[in-house]
Amino acid sequence: MIILDESTRCVVQGVTGKQGSFHTEQMLKYGTDIILAGTSPGKGGQKFGELDVYNSIEEVKEEIDINASIIFVPAPFAKDAAFEAISQLDLAVIITEHIPVHDSMEIVEYAKQNNTTIIGPNTPGIITPGIGKLGIMPTHIFNEGNIGIVSRSGTLTYEVASQITNAGMGQSTCLGIGGDPVVGMDFSDVLQMFEDDKDTDVMVMIGEIGGNAEEKAAEFIAQNIQKPVIAYIAGVTAPEGKRMGHAGAIIEGESGTAASKIKALKNAGVHVVTRPSEIAEIVKQL
Repeated sequence: MIILDESTRCVVQGVTGKQGSFHTEQMLKYGTDIILAGTSPGKGGQKFGELDVYNSIEEVKEEIDINASIIFVPAPFAKDAAFEAISQLDLAVIITEHIPVHDSMEIVEYAKQNNTTIIGPNTPGIITPGIGKLGIMPTHIFNEGNIGIVSRSGTLTYEVASQITNAGMGQSTCLGIGGDPVVGMDFSDVLQMFEDDKDTDVMVMIGEIGGNAEEKAAEFIAQNIQKPVIAYIAGVTAPEGKRMGHAGAIIEGESGTAASKIKALKNAGVHVVTRPSEIAEIVKQL
């Protein structure tokens, strides 16, 4: 497992909003005991199920020892919420999508200054079967195991995790780094964590067109990673100049094509598959 463990103590920012309330309920149903409180400015003193609701993280910390946050705050206010978390906590999972790129740049830079780990923005979150999830992924497709998954795509994460589970295996941790052009963690950060994690034996990396995150990961893998890595790159047939799905999934000229990413990964010794359905079979072989 990586990032989430029994020592994680999380607050939900935006717990009383439509998305925050729905997904907090789902996280708690899954048995995510590491969620201890929620915040919603102006609604301090209320309850959300068994959770106490506070006006701010500062108020929470006066009563509860927390070190992590998951953010469901709407995009116009997400930067303020992220700054509040970064200034006081070790981990912030930013589920919010459509955050302006300039805001995301400021969030990531502020996190570096404060040594805070950022997952996202625009991420399905993170799940460690047996510990819990901080995110929006459907829990029934995950199973405890030794395969680490890192992805830019939420839905492909679910597809691959489901196939691995149906094949009789399981996941150590699944993490979505986020589909925006600017995110807190990149593939290399997560792959190194999996490399150092005693519970992870095989890594699955799910990429897509746009940007150079996969090429940078390939270079990193060649120099630093010993465990087997299986990769799938989405968007092989995507036309140049057309954004596909995520804000970061756009090809510009020769940069960010599926072909360039696949070539780089193969040169780094990664098992690259042409269809997500092949991943579980290769994991079994490994």
